[in-house]
Order: sequence, then structure tokens, then C-alpha cells
Amino acid sequence: MKILIIEDEAKTGDYLRQGLTESGFVTDLANHGVDGLHLALTGAYDLVLLDVMLPGLNGWLVLEALRRAGKEVPVLFLTARDQVEDRVKGLELGADDYLVKPFAFSELLARVRTLLRRGKTALEPTVLRCTNLELDLLRRRVLRGSTRIELTAKEFALLELLLRRQGEVLTRSMIASQVWDMNFDSDTNVIEVAMRRLRAKVDDPFEPKLIRTVRGMGYVLEAPDCA
Repeated sequence: MKILIIEDEAKTGDYLRQGLTESGFVTDLANHGVDGLHLALTGAYDLVLLDVMLPGLNGWLVLEALRRAGKEVPVLFLTARDQVEDRVKGLELGADDYLVKPFAFSELLARVRTLLRRGKTALEPTVLRCTNLELDLLRRRVLRGSTRIELTAKEFALLELLLRRQGEVLTRSMIASQVWDMNFDSDTNVIEVAMRRLRAKVDDPFEPKLIRTVRGMGYVLEAPDCA
């Protein structure tokens, strides 16, 4: 799942990005209202974390522009403005939740997961499966049959990508951009190492084998009865 953070305080923005990334989310960070609005309008995000006091365009204007453009992505306001009228204004403009700074990251994470759960539709399943492999996006849980498997945040994101695109050969450059948010460097073996570790956890001890290397192309997750 992908989250856009629009926050001009560098320390707060880095804190949010690191915490959410470690919790298994893919994140983008903008520190200017205009840049944040552009990303929100052109990108595919599951949630926007939006500060009110931003340079260029404040959070109210960013949210108004999003809703005028027909973007129904959930928006969680993060702000030091704790007046009741400010909270009411944000909700009336179309915000889905409002969290006053300073806040505990555990509370933010709980609210993020609640909004993501609320925003999912039947067309966007929150549980991805292939044979006896199951990945639960909301519980951040992976099962192979009845065995629970612990993954790092990057391993979880990598497995999510493979399951969402199961049956499709994913190139190293695609994996790098989607999971590591970087351009592929042919001199690094980070993808090979991550894939080897993922296989050791979710594939090697089990049957059938699901993850396959396509020589010279990339990787694919597939099985005859993948849904």
C-alpha cells in the first residue's frame, strides 16, 4: 500500500516516512503544498497524510483541490492546530480523520490502518492468495498453509508486488522502482539477495514452489491454481 506524506517540517516528515516504511508501507514525501498536490493528483495513493500549515498551498487548499478533481483518496490531517473549528473545517472539506501534533506513532499507525481498511472496496482485496500462500495487507500477516511467516518490511512489500502481479514476469528495474523507490543499478545485487531471503522463508520449505527466476528477465510468482 502506498502513502503520500505532505509535511514541510523536515524532522517530522523523515520520522513519518521512516516509521511507515518500517511498518511495510511504500511512501512518498513532499514538503511543499504545490508539490504535494501534484503528486496526489498524478499518483496512485491509498492514503494522504496532510499537514495544514504548508508553503505554497496550505492543507485546506490542497484538500479542496483534490476533492474538486474527484480524488476520493482518504486524507488524514496532521497539524498543531488543535482548535475545534479547525478540526470541523478539515472534516467539512472532506478529510477523513484529524490528528493533533504531537502524537504517538502507535496512534497514527492505528488510524492509518483504520482508514485503509475503511477505504478498501470489494474490487481491491485486502488478502492476496496463491495456492496455500496468503498475505493479509491489513494485519500485515503472511501464512503458508497454517504456518505463520515473519517478514521484514521490504520482504513484505516484495511479496505483495509478486502476488499482485502473479503470473507476470517482473523485471529487476520494475522491482527496484516499486519496492525500493530507486532506479535499477546493475552493479548491485540487493534485489537478488532480497529475493533469495524471501524464497528461503515462503517457498523453500513448502510445496508447491511458487517463485521462479526467469533467466535474463526477472522473477515471477505463479502456480496452476493461482486466483
